[in-house]
Amino acid sequence: MFSRPGIKLSVVISTFLIIGCSATPVTPEGSSVELLTEKPTGNCKPLGDAVGSQGNWLTGDYTSNKNLLIGARNNLRNKAAKMGGNYVWVQNSANTNAWESRGTTNTTVLGVVYRCE
Repeated sequence: MFSRPGIKLSVVISTFLIIGCSATPVTPEGSSVELLTEKPTGNCKPLGDAVGSQGNWLTGDYTSNKNLLIGARNNLRNKAAKMGGNYVWVQNSANTNAWESRGTTNTTVLGVVYRCE
């Protein structure tokens, strides 16, 4: 009788950790956004800054560095698409950790969103 709530809780926690360990998916709109390491040239209008991020103190240790980076980049693409952009000039990327002795728990990517014709 008492084991059922415990089983349900462990299933919820396991599901949460599995979901937290995968990269944030890119939306159909976000998939058309290009990330550049140089300022775009031509007929481009800046729309503002955007920050993409993946990971936190709970799931970051269980997410691969690859998925943290891909997820942060996908999150940035999705935000840029919502702003009406199709290019992002990536200006900075940072890895942080929530605990001094552990590895990366969060990756953040900062960029300027542009609409280029």
